[in-house]
Amino acid sequence: MNFTPVDSNVTGAVNYQDRFLTALGRNFTVFVLGITINYINANMVHTFSKHHIFKSNPRYILFIHLVFNDMIQLTTSISLFVITYAFQTIHVYHCCLLVVPAIMTTQNTPLNIAFMAAECYIAVCIPLRYNNLCSVKRTYIVIGIIWTCSSFSVLPDVFILFATEPLEFINSKVMCYRDAVFRNTHSLKKRDASHMLFLVGVWLTLFYTYFRIVFVAKAANTDATKARNTLLLHGFQVLLCMMVYVQPMLQRVLSYLFPGSLSAIYFVLFIINQILPRFVSPIVYGLRDKTFRKYFKMYLLCTMDIHLKTSVMMPT
Repeated sequence: MNFTPVDSNVTGAVNYQDRFLTALGRNFTVFVLGITINYINANMVHTFSKHHIFKSNPRYILFIHLVFNDMIQLTTSISLFVITYAFQTIHVYHCCLLVVPAIMTTQNTPLNIAFMAAECYIAVCIPLRYNNLCSVKRTYIVIGIIWTCSSFSVLPDVFILFATEPLEFINSKVMCYRDAVFRNTHSLKKRDASHMLFLVGVWLTLFYTYFRIVFVAKAANTDATKARNTLLLHGFQVLLCMMVYVQPMLQRVLSYLFPGSLSAIYFVLFIINQILPRFVSPIVYGLRDKTFRKYFKMYLLCTMDIHLKTSVMMPT
């Protein structure tokens, strides 16, 4: 009986302020994580470009392609995350410019890992044919195949969009995510089919190469044991990448269990599906490798020395 419109206005202002601070904190967290990971990855790309020993090795070429792909994927996905909070809806054609590279780079990651597993298998199990099968030229052909496969998984959706949807929808504003833009039933069925095809192909490759290397590792081959451990890490990262494909189902289940925490669910799933796998890549494939780690540390130390000398020489 003592409720007044003033109380309502105060409560509404407090709730709005809480939502604003929560959104600001989440965007800031995602932005800082993205900048940090991209900074590390950019230094790795620079280290690769400065030393010929990496440019002539297929293993490092595939690794640095994975790192560069992760940089694009992080940039586009974080842009989508921030835009969703800032504007909520954007034009369909603007959304396509962000969604298409985000999907392609997401698809590239498990494919790249599969080819890296195949390279490990060839190096350990058939080393005499390694130079023929894993030449630098063939490695770049493999990278072209990776981008071609990911293009075939999303570009048909763009053609279906402009061929079937009315012009009013193209010019309208939507929440920017894949199913909101590519909503045609053919696109949805093709998406599920391509996800299943990629995942089955990648997991079969990992299982086959892992068990073949396990048999070689029984002969107490140190390189084989290291390759086996590397493939286990490959499997862990692919498992993280798989979370993207089951995200819609997870969202439905978690939304049912926690109906009042929809925004928090989206935020946690974004961190797990988009940020965490990109955080794992430089640790697993860069800092874990002794040769790359040595040159990477040398580059960082030289960079720090240059910054220190510059700061000392600058007048106060």
